[in-house]
Amino acid sequence: MKEKCLKICIHIFQMLLLSLFLFFVSLIFIIKRYFNEATNTNTPPSPPRLPLLGNLHQLGLFPHRTLQTLAQNYGPLMMLYFGKVPVLIVSSADAAREVMKTHDVVFSDRPQRKMNDILLYGSKDLASSRYGEYWRQLKTLSVLHLLSTKKVQSFRVIREEETTRMMENIRQCCSDSLHVNLSDICGALTNDVACRVALGKRYCGVEGREFKKLMLDFAELLGAVSIGDYIPWLDWVMSKVSSLSERAHRVAKQLDQFIDQVIEEHIRNGRDVDVDSEEQNDFVDVLLSIEKSNTTGSLIDRTATKALILDMFVAGTDTTHTALEWTMSELLRHPNVMHKLQDEVRSVVGKRTHVHEDDLGQMNYLKAVIKESFRLHPPIPLIVPRNCMEDIKVKGHDIAAGTQVLVNAWAIARDPSSWDLPLEFKPERFLNSSIDFKGHDFVLIPFGAGRRGCPGVTFATIMIEVVIANLVHQFDWSLPGGSTGEDLDMSETNGLAVHRKSPLIAVATAYKRN
Repeated sequence: MKEKCLKICIHIFQMLLLSLFLFFVSLIFIIKRYFNEATNTNTPPSPPRLPLLGNLHQLGLFPHRTLQTLAQNYGPLMMLYFGKVPVLIVSSADAAREVMKTHDVVFSDRPQRKMNDILLYGSKDLASSRYGEYWRQLKTLSVLHLLSTKKVQSFRVIREEETTRMMENIRQCCSDSLHVNLSDICGALTNDVACRVALGKRYCGVEGREFKKLMLDFAELLGAVSIGDYIPWLDWVMSKVSSLSERAHRVAKQLDQFIDQVIEEHIRNGRDVDVDSEEQNDFVDVLLSIEKSNTTGSLIDRTATKALILDMFVAGTDTTHTALEWTMSELLRHPNVMHKLQDEVRSVVGKRTHVHEDDLGQMNYLKAVIKESFRLHPPIPLIVPRNCMEDIKVKGHDIAAGTQVLVNAWAIARDPSSWDLPLEFKPERFLNSSIDFKGHDFVLIPFGAGRRGCPGVTFATIMIEVVIANLVHQFDWSLPGGSTGEDLDMSETNGLAVHRKSPLIAVATAYKRN
């Protein structure tokens, strides 16, 4: 018995010695790391951080705002640590140009994220796949066959039909003396357009409501931060506490079953499509045709098809919906801008009821309004993270391979060194300016830039322009209860795409032409 107790005591003593040894080794490692960082004057400035957590505790509910505040103290290139992961925060147009143009290739990789792996077939989609041959094939396919100018034009009928349906719904609200929930009605429009373009039909009734709920859950989870991405040893604990991983797996399974049904329905219809034609072929038809005629060496398979379908649907709904919401919010806050825009649109359209896409080229003020809305309210304020693939210098600072990069498009678009009166909604600033949002002018990058920029800019822009033009042409707008623009709540939600916190409710009055 004594011998057994002695063995136990010796074992406990050995464990204590081992624990003390590991503690001191860890302490020496931490002190050495901090010392090295403090003496390396070439790394970007960094705010103080906590052990283990790094700067994660400083992000708050609205990281784009918090990071802007930190950048005002530490500079436009700032190094934070999310757990053990170094993250470069870019908050100026000059720094963004170096990352997304000068050194675009070096920063073209994506960091691995648990949510992307679960929800997007192991990150096999265009937005989150790693930089390499597979990504290049997806990008080529998307640019040439899904989002080319010719393909975008082929969906004109869908956009105009769904916009007309939206206007009829608003007109019904007018006749019933009901207020218009612009948040809901814009969400329904973008969902229906995306369904018809990507999947081939509109989903209505119970099926439609279930699908919309599923996509809302999907978007929420996609924007969620998995603590295990930054502090791996906490992953299991946080998964149990938050049920985030369990929810993600459930949503991924349901979406996969839905997409399988859509694909099987398309296969049963047996359509052979010419992927380069100007016909109105939905994305599933195009992708199945490409998959069927797969050439040797192509990496496009059924998993890639499913991941791209999800990518295209999400990109065509949430961000466009957000842009429409914020643009109408700013117009309601600024009646003088609204009236000036209405004068332009109505003078171009004349006595016709609807605005057609052919009219948009004559509407310069409309384009200025939308640019200004994108400037103040980029749908995704923090551009999808990039990953540095090799050691490199940016603006004289040393950036190590493996560093993640977050470009704060929201902060850049409000930088007083680039913009006069940056917090004011002034579309006129764009009337005599060549600045655009297509990735060439780094003061305004709501769609990103460089190789990893969003390829759906043209599709989104036409959609937003034709909807806003019809809204202000066919109706006069005001806020309920005699409220003024100053009364309108402009609070944001937090997430991947930043929506209004409260629904946008307005009063529409059908415009009577003389």
